[in-house]
Formats: sequence, C-alpha cells, structure tokens
Amino acid sequence: MIVAGVMSGTSADGIDVAIVRVLGRGFRTRFELLHHSGVPFPQRVRRAVLEVMNARASVADLSRLSFLLGELYAEAIGAAAKKAHLQLDLIGCHGQTIYHQGTPRAFLGRDIACTWQMGEGAVIAARTGVPVVSDFRPADMAAGGTGAPLAPFLDYLLYRHRRRGRIVQNIGGIANFTAIPAKASPEQVIAFDTGPGNMVIDALMERLFGKPFDRDGRVAARGRVLDVVVSDLLRRAFFRRRPPKTAGREEFGREFVAEFLRRCRRARKQDVVATATALTAYSIADAVRAFVAPAGEKRFREMIVSGGGAKNRTLMSMVRDELPDLKIRTSDEFGLPSEAKEAVAFAVLAYQTWRRVPSNIPAATGAERAVILGKISYP
Repeated sequence: MIVAGVMSGTSADGIDVAIVRVLGRGFRTRFELLHHSGVPFPQRVRRAVLEVMNARASVADLSRLSFLLGELYAEAIGAAAKKAHLQLDLIGCHGQTIYHQGTPRAFLGRDIACTWQMGEGAVIAARTGVPVVSDFRPADMAAGGTGAPLAPFLDYLLYRHRRRGRIVQNIGGIANFTAIPAKASPEQVIAFDTGPGNMVIDALMERLFGKPFDRDGRVAARGRVLDVVVSDLLRRAFFRRRPPKTAGREEFGREFVAEFLRRCRRARKQDVVATATALTAYSIADAVRAFVAPAGEKRFREMIVSGGGAKNRTLMSMVRDELPDLKIRTSDEFGLPSEAKEAVAFAVLAYQTWRRVPSNIPAATGAERAVILGKISYP
C-alpha cells in the first residue's frame, strides 16, 4: 500500500509530506520511504496559525483556518505525489495542533482532557481523491491517555534491539523521546515529552534577530549560557512531573518566551539564544537521568535523534556533553532522514487504522488500553 504521511509541527513553519510503501500488520509492519518533501506555510498563514495558538481568533476564523489548512495539505500532498510519480492509496494527516491539554481539568462541572488538530480531512480527501485518516489523538485520550506521544509505535518498529537499549529523541517544536530497553515488549517502552525543543529558540530568533531559526546553532555558539536562568526554569512543575506527560505552546509558547526574556534581563542577544538552547539540552538530559537512566547506568547505550534540532550543531554538542554515557546518533544513519520521521510516523499509523489495528502504546500515553487511532474521510 502506498501511503502519504503529512505533518506540520508546533513550530508551524510548514508541511512535511512523506510517501511510503507499507506492508505487514501491527509490530510486524515493514515500510520503505519513497519520497519526502517540505513546503513552507505562506507567511500570512503561519502568522494566523500562531495567533490562534495563543487564543486570538474568532470562532468563524478558527473554522475558516481549519478548512484552509485542508486545502494547503491537499496541495502539498498532490505536489509530492506528482513529483514522485506515485499513485496514493491512503493519506495520514496529523494536522496542525492548535490546542492540546493532555490531562483533565475542571470545566463546567466535569474534568475534561482535550485536543484539537486543524486541517479538515474531508477537504483533503475530496481534493486528492484518496481516503484520509486524520484526528489521531482523541481516541487515545478517550481511553484515558494523554494523546501523545504517538511516534513510539514507529520508534518501536524501527529501533527495538535484542542486545542494545536505545533512546529515540525527537527535537521538533517540542522535544520528546521513546526509551526502548533491550528485548523490550511494547509494555516496557517509556515515552513522553521532555519540554521545549526548537520552539523557544525559534521564537527568540524571530524576536531578537528577525530570523525563523538558529541555522546550525551558529548564534548560540557565540553566546554564553546563563546557568542561573536555566536552573530556575528547570524547577518548574512540568519538568519534575513524572510521565506520562505531554507539552505544547500552552506550556512553552508566547507567555513562557516573555518570562524567559525577563529572566535574561539585559544579557546579550547571543547569550539569550545560547541559554534557550541549553534549556532544551539540559531538560532532555534531566529527563533521561530522572526517569529512564540514572547517571552511570548502562542499560541504554544509544540516543537516536531526529527532527529539526538534529541539525543544530550547538544543541547536539550540549546534549553529548550532558549525556556522555550515550552514543549520540541521528535517524539519518538508519536510513530515515531526520526531517521526515514524523511524517513517516503518521503514514504508518494511518495504515494501521486502515487495517483496523490499534497503534497507540499505552505505556507511553497512559491509556487504559490499546485503541485504533484516527477518523477516516472518504473522497
């Protein structure tokens, strides 16, 4: 089956499309990456997405934006399929996360957990003529899970090993990892969001330098880390909370960036970016030491990094310095480009849904049971 996976992350910088050939079923699934491409969002659309993430939109605009994103996803998928000369059988579209609250909070007399990923699946199906699986997270949440992370299904497929424990670290807008002990069953996998990935760094680069991101970590490399700021921020409740846990702009968005700048006071701009980079690296390392592999323990030997953060040399150097017992590798070394991994994940998850196979991992999300994810729209 030829399946396109579509992802636009919390950085809201654009659309990634991965086209894969998928065979098998469940944890016996095999796949081959056939094509990957990325399309940036038009600046006006990106600004609109970032605004609604900060609850600055009317209900009418929210509805319009969801349908507009469906059109943009469909165009990106169509362009990718045409470029690759492939006929699609299925599409898996994660959509654009606008709000994610993985743990219940009081609302109108009930405790409610909720999530919202924009990008109307019916529009994508109508424009492409291909069935679409979308809205993956609610089924896990309805079963008592946090709705994230969902990538551990792919991580387990790809990286489980009989003799070697591995930590699979994704650094997108948010950073999350999947820890897979040697010989692990799915029930032994540990996975959760560790904190900000590129989100805070990107926001500061845009605000301080007028650039969308710190290419290769060059700005951070010229700065000095404000250790007191990092230490204070790592005392926040999110970092101390035991998994399963998930994060988004609700924790590390505009308000957090404003607080971050206040704490940095009159530091040089390069120091501010270096400090944000260190916050990502140190929070990843702290999560490993606190919840997976205490210092000196040899149960895990490798960390395999994917996502945009894998291209940030300063960030990767900091992670290596903080976790000297782990060999740091990238998903590219395993034949999967780091920037394609999340899109591939939702192609594989969509395929499981089409086959009526559960694909959440309850050990990662805290769900009471394994469930079939997503909703299907037909052309």
